[in-house]
Amino acid sequence: MKESIIKIEHLSHKYSSSWAIRDINMEIDHTGIVGLLGSNGAGKSTTMNILCGVLNQTEGKVFIDGIDIREQPEMAKRQIGFLPQTPPLYMDLTVDEYLRYCAELRWIPKDKIKAAMEAAKERCGITHFSGRLIGNLSGGYRQRVGIAQAIIHHPKVVVLDEPTNGLDPNQIIEVRALIKEIALDRLVIFSSHILTEVQVLCKDIKMIEGGRIVFADTMDAFNNYVEPHSLLLTMENPPSREELLKIEGATSVELLTDRQLRLYFSGDQEITERVIAASMNGGWKLREITLDKSALDEIFKQLSGKSGQAVQLPK
Repeated sequence: MKESIIKIEHLSHKYSSSWAIRDINMEIDHTGIVGLLGSNGAGKSTTMNILCGVLNQTEGKVFIDGIDIREQPEMAKRQIGFLPQTPPLYMDLTVDEYLRYCAELRWIPKDKIKAAMEAAKERCGITHFSGRLIGNLSGGYRQRVGIAQAIIHHPKVVVLDEPTNGLDPNQIIEVRALIKEIALDRLVIFSSHILTEVQVLCKDIKMIEGGRIVFADTMDAFNNYVEPHSLLLTMENPPSREELLKIEGATSVELLTDRQLRLYFSGDQEITERVIAASMNGGWKLREITLDKSALDEIFKQLSGKSGQAVQLPK
């Protein structure tokens, strides 16, 4: 039987008198990128800190490659690379000085440190910055250095907490490509509160809200679960709000610009045909119509209203 890379059983943690997470169960037995999605304060960071051995849980067990992280922390942590939301960088060190320091912390044998550093730098595309002070690097390259320290010891699991936060669009694209490459031969846990980031990168998703897992399935299943509930319309000659609300199934209208609006409807998928017909009859000159997915906070609200068990859709 194949050993799970990560297995979490009935994990709970309490800060003072409040539970941050409660009865979280999770099992992952494959490489690739798994998204950990949740709003701010949902319990993502607490879960990741326990998973990486930074925090001791109040209840439950965590196994990394079959090793109980509480009973054998050193052995378990050898299999984990962690990039917190704020990368643990020393700005007054060069890239090489910092990575050597990280390699020593990871107990990499002295005769293998140089090779480990070069491999991590090459994979993260920072070899040409070996002698550069980290403080003089751009945000995107600092993030690459942070990822390099997380993979320098060849762990089976790499945990990335909001790794694209604060980056410009070009840097985000570059870091996404790097994460995909790293995940070819290991498990990457990608944490974010931004749904689009998880959708772009991940094939599987675990959603935390209110300290509990409220959804656990593939990204495709999640996209099928999230029903569209509004239309984005672009018109050359848009009608009044009252005219739009006469369309059967329409519930409300949000004006975005003088030519674009969002039309909310009551789940009736024939609304699209009705809008097109009304536009033709009324001379609205409809130029574009797009189904709009639910906002993330609305998704959390829907999922949190379940019975407290993770939603697992049928295969």
